[in-house]
Amino acid sequence: MFAAAHYAALVVFVVSCWGWGRGLLARLAPPPRRDGWLEAAVAVALGIGLFICAFQVLAIFGVFKLGATLAVIAAGVVVAALQLPSWLRQQRALRVDAVAAPWTYFERIAMVALVLVALPALVAPLAPPAAFDELMYHLPYAREVAQQGSLGIHEWLRYPWFPYNYNLLYAAALQVGDDVLPHFLNALAGGLSVVMIYRLGMLHANRLTACIGAAIWLGLGDYSNALIDMGVALFALTACVSLWWWRESQPVHSGMRWLGLAAFCLGVAAGSKYQALVFMPLVALFVVWHERRPKAWALALVCFLIPCIYWYARNAVMTGDPFNPIGARVFGFSEWIPADYVQQLADVRDHAEMPNALIWSVFLAPFGPLWKRSAAVRAAGWFCFYSLAVWVVTSRYPRYLTASFPLLAMTAAIGWQVLFGWIAAGVRRLFGMKAATTEGVPELTNRRSAARIGDWVVVLLLAVLAAVSVRQTAGKVAMISPTPETREAFLRKHVPGYAVMDYLRQHPTGRVYQIALNEAIYYGPNPIWGDTLGPWRYADFLLLTPGDMANKLAKLGFTAIVMPDHLAPTLATRAGFDTHFAPLFAQDGSRAYRILPTAP
Repeated sequence: MFAAAHYAALVVFVVSCWGWGRGLLARLAPPPRRDGWLEAAVAVALGIGLFICAFQVLAIFGVFKLGATLAVIAAGVVVAALQLPSWLRQQRALRVDAVAAPWTYFERIAMVALVLVALPALVAPLAPPAAFDELMYHLPYAREVAQQGSLGIHEWLRYPWFPYNYNLLYAAALQVGDDVLPHFLNALAGGLSVVMIYRLGMLHANRLTACIGAAIWLGLGDYSNALIDMGVALFALTACVSLWWWRESQPVHSGMRWLGLAAFCLGVAAGSKYQALVFMPLVALFVVWHERRPKAWALALVCFLIPCIYWYARNAVMTGDPFNPIGARVFGFSEWIPADYVQQLADVRDHAEMPNALIWSVFLAPFGPLWKRSAAVRAAGWFCFYSLAVWVVTSRYPRYLTASFPLLAMTAAIGWQVLFGWIAAGVRRLFGMKAATTEGVPELTNRRSAARIGDWVVVLLLAVLAAVSVRQTAGKVAMISPTPETREAFLRKHVPGYAVMDYLRQHPTGRVYQIALNEAIYYGPNPIWGDTLGPWRYADFLLLTPGDMANKLAKLGFTAIVMPDHLAPTLATRAGFDTHFAPLFAQDGSRAYRILPTAP
């Protein structure tokens, strides 16, 4: 029932998004190459973008409340019901026109692999929030918006000035359900991208490419948290699809609305994460290559700004840095000091590593026949190469490449086919040589032997994949916590500092300053201060003597501090600490101290 309730809520939201999205898409010219499921996925993505804009407007005016959220969702369901009959007729017409090729042996194998990879992803969103970043600022920010019904600057968060488009969906989810529901909105972005990749593979390559590409993206995505990287990936992919529909429109001028849709999706992505801005130079080059009229560029600019201008304009007016805090070197420092900037960049470099090996084959795609035959495949390939080049020059942090992963997965699928083709050709040559040198063995027998070997290899790979899938699914199922007792046990095991944070939340003492427990602040008092960066940085307090630290904290209104046990030998054993701090609560490797009143 726990899973059914959450999936039912997701279905209602998807239907509402589809209703709003298709209502708008119906006013655009049909895509040059029709695909019902691709258009449906784009409609849902567009509906999500419209929801984000609606929630943003409601929150700006301070009326983002439960009633307004339910009203917008209900209206979308009604719009969907009104459009359903015409959509079904359209789908029947498209199926009549389509001629489906019979499934080959390898295509069936690829589809089985895709289903196996999907199993853990279907279960993963049901776990309670336990990922570092979702607990540090994604969900705390969403909770603040949900409770207050308005947008605010919450300086106790590490990134109070970030654009938070996709997090507004999490705020709405917290209004209507529990904190597991945001996981489903993150998973929805990944699932829609999977559908788009599969249908794009079918349109511009083949069924095998579609299955492999969708499976790679499924394997790369993280469906168990409430981050926003997969949301950014969804809107970057939807923008690319819309751009290609605009490119295929004849003449291009007749598809200007598709250009506006692409710009809108990029705006939603840029209003969710700064990294989405890296796509702007490539998109601008692509557009200017085909369209130079000021009218078209003005339309694209307006559509881009609608979903994201609030965040950048607010930051520019209030801090002087539209990209706060990452633009500090250019626009001046505000909350962050130069040392914070250096520390953040050092942290990114510490996480630098090679991306998942599944996408390395993207560099082989230009050697295959699909590259020469399909302009869409070449466009996707250049998008991938550009994304990789920018990523290598900037961060080399794998998560910052997530927005490009869907198209990387599809292009890598083409590269894997090139590689397998080379291997198969080598095997055929090898058995051909044996046929020429082995007396009395016909060539046909050698080919059958090679086929049997290939079959056994495929069976072995599927067996390994099935075992991995079952194991991962079982692990995800074990993380589901439908009751308060199982949730408590899960969080105490997976969230360092949860027990102490939960105690302080249930027994409020006043302002709390946390030390090195950023990953647990969502479960602590609301709000809670302390971070490695920003105005509440640890260095401004912990380097003081215990007496000075207690005085400074007390003057700022703090009544307690909380820290992990491994810091106690450094902080709690300093001379004078017991004079100014008293133990309050300790459990599961963390402890809290009360700040004692200081004598005048």
